[in-house]
Amino acid sequence: MPVQSTSRRYSIQEYFAVEESVEYGNEYRGGEVIPMTGGFLNHNQIVVNLIIALTVALKEQNYRVYTSDLRLWIPHYLQYTYPDILIIKGDPIFEEGRTDTVVNPSIIFEVLSQSTSTRDRGDKFTYYRSIPKFQEYVLIDQYKIHSEQFSKTT
Repeated sequence: MPVQSTSRRYSIQEYFAVEESVEYGNEYRGGEVIPMTGGFLNHNQIVVNLIIALTVALKEQNYRVYTSDLRLWIPHYLQYTYPDILIIKGDPIFEEGRTDTVVNPSIIFEVLSQSTSTRDRGDKFTYYRSIPKFQEYVLIDQYKIHSEQFSKTT
């Protein structure tokens, strides 16, 4: 049952009912359900390469690397999203009552596309900064050799 972005507002319970009935992830943005687009070849290759490199680099440290299959809850903004890569220091902390939604990423990677670049640089970055454990944000351009890294300062 594909869900189209409409002006209809969904409760969080309705959002999870939609999530359980489809084969792809949807973002939840304060009542709006937004179907996620599939990644393209460059996007997928960059994510795979990063996951391998990060997993090897962090092997002996207290960090774990997760893919976009793991949902992130941002309670301050009522947002559920699927970052391309999450790194969590220590054990994941799950949203109450869930085992598929975390609240404690330390580092988030997003691979930019033409359709997501503005949101990844704008609203998402604002939302991510509200997460207490969040420390770094890395944006990777899939069209040219370019990345940006932002660190949270206290």
